[in-house]
Amino acid sequence: MPTTPHPAARTSAVDDARRPAPAPPRTGTLALLCGTLFGLFGLLLTLVALRWGPLLSLDTALAERLHRTAVTAPAWTHRNRVLSDWVWDPMTMRAVLAAVVWLLLRRGERLLAVWVVATALLGTGLQQAVKALVGRARPVWPDPVDSASFAAFPSGHALTAMVTGALVLWLLRLHHVPARWRRAAGAVAAASVVGVGFTRVFLGVHWPSDVVGGWLLGGALVAGSVAAYHRYGATRVRPGGARRTGWRS
Repeated sequence: MPTTPHPAARTSAVDDARRPAPAPPRTGTLALLCGTLFGLFGLLLTLVALRWGPLLSLDTALAERLHRTAVTAPAWTHRNRVLSDWVWDPMTMRAVLAAVVWLLLRRGERLLAVWVVATALLGTGLQQAVKALVGRARPVWPDPVDSASFAAFPSGHALTAMVTGALVLWLLRLHHVPARWRRAAGAVAAASVVGVGFTRVFLGVHWPSDVVGGWLLGGALVAGSVAAYHRYGATRVRPGGARRTGWRS
């Protein structure tokens, strides 16, 4: 009696190639996300500027608890300093974006490269402007384990990690990179965003709300930038260009 042949197993690479390309993000959804995040940032900014008591109490309680741990665990503190000052430092994040821009320029995607640069520069400019406007003091400890310059709110480390991670994930989706690589990149980006926020509070150079402010402002900026690109910038790219130049592996 003839047996029914088993279907041939397909590799993940073949599966990825046969899956439809991700749909472009909806500009309305992105605009709503941008407005929501920016509204939350504005609320937090107001509470910080007004020195709202419950927020300050929560900031102080969390910062003091982590600082006590940092003082009594020098080896753990050293690891956090390496992560904060080298792995997730804003200069490292900017180097990642510089490499991305170089790749885009090599592929002839000049508009997209300019868009990434403009978004990153706008993030740095907004961060410094808000710092100057609010002028929030950083935590002061009798036994500091690290130091930092400029005002505290919002955290530049948190904002830069958020902007870098979100832009890279958007570009991977835009170029139809296989899902397994996008998932891996998403895990790395999430670990970097959360991790750098933790290190800044653990090392005693930021209040927790500084970190949250950096995340909110960075997320709002990228959501607005991506929405603007798909609404205005993408129409300037020749039809079919993205399909011909998609990053596939």
